[in-house]
Amino acid sequence: MKFGIPTIDDFDVCGKTVLCRVDINEPLNKNTGQLKDTTRIDASMATITELLNKNAKVVIMAHQGSDIEYANYYSLRPHFQYLSTKIPELQYIDDVCGPAAMEKMRQLRPGQALLLDNVRFMAEEQTLFEKSLKLSFADQAKTLLVRRLAPLADLYVCDAFAAAHRSQPSLCGFEQVLPSCMGRLFEREYETLSKLMLEPEHPCVFVLGGAKVADAFMMMKAVLESGAADSILTGGVVANILMLSQGKTVGKATERYIHDAGYGDCVGIGKELIQAYSGKILLPVDFAYVSNHGRVEVSSENIDELTPALVDIGQATAAGYADILQKAKTVFVNGPMGVFEKTETAAGTKTVFEAMANSPAHTIVGGGDSITALNAFELKSKINYVCTGGGALIRFISGETLPVVQALRTRGMAAE
Repeated sequence: MKFGIPTIDDFDVCGKTVLCRVDINEPLNKNTGQLKDTTRIDASMATITELLNKNAKVVIMAHQGSDIEYANYYSLRPHFQYLSTKIPELQYIDDVCGPAAMEKMRQLRPGQALLLDNVRFMAEEQTLFEKSLKLSFADQAKTLLVRRLAPLADLYVCDAFAAAHRSQPSLCGFEQVLPSCMGRLFEREYETLSKLMLEPEHPCVFVLGGAKVADAFMMMKAVLESGAADSILTGGVVANILMLSQGKTVGKATERYIHDAGYGDCVGIGKELIQAYSGKILLPVDFAYVSNHGRVEVSSENIDELTPALVDIGQATAAGYADILQKAKTVFVNGPMGVFEKTETAAGTKTVFEAMANSPAHTIVGGGDSITALNAFELKSKINYVCTGGGALIRFISGETLPVVQALRTRGMAAE
């Protein structure tokens, strides 16, 4: 047991049927049906492989698609095609908990695995269902998914740290009726982030960018209050809003985007943060925009109302950030410095991410866009730890108790 949560080491899984909930939600090209990335699948392999090597009968549950609901859901067949190259005799069924899926579970032999289809095809697994009904853990155990699958299983293993901020039956319901534990990826993510927050080696530098402003501000406040972060380097929309917080102009085009995207309220929050932690939050000294002539860089002091939309940090900022990262002992990155997907606006993110990758510091990267950027610049192999979590990571760092952690820990206490 670790952190008050049972681990795989606490159970003999040989010959047992194990329900293993993973998070292999990957970017997907729906036109081709191909996965664009396999980071989360690869990270989940340690737990799946260990269970199979210990002769368990492994039933894999997962989702594909996020809060956009139906428009964003997709079959797990592309995931099966990739997983089947790594797991001999992996079976797949386009069913979640119907009679066909249940029969497939019964037929599994030790050392075999079955991938069920997207659990979010079940209404009770959808975010709308979660947010409108707000079911207790006990009520989640009464849902169709749990009632049908739990009697066929001996153990529930949750390895879906990236979804640990969700309170859904496949994540929090099975713990109420089955012996349960966390998987190896969950264990590693929890351990890595706990160490980052409680005992990072200093200087500890956080790099926060991207467009998820509320998340960045939530993390910023938490790590500065706790003393985990010595400094925070900002980029992307996060930096643009902090510029406005200082009463500086970012140009009408950028300001319009900020308000149209619903980030207007964050300006006041940013002002409070900078006032409270003066000197620890660093803003760009220059930015870049795109004109008919390509990339143009401008000093933050020379931005006026007619300046086009700011889409990257400038060279001087990137060089300054790189120097700070070289002197750091711990670096955590969440979010790019700008629109890295386009060549003319990728320079800031590329320079900062390369500096991080080549830094002697212990480096940790989290968030989907950050992982995509690492892959785009071929830097992933140089990072000490890449977190699979997005929303869960942010909430964990911000000090929230994650529903899945609570469900697993409650089960662990009951088992003692």
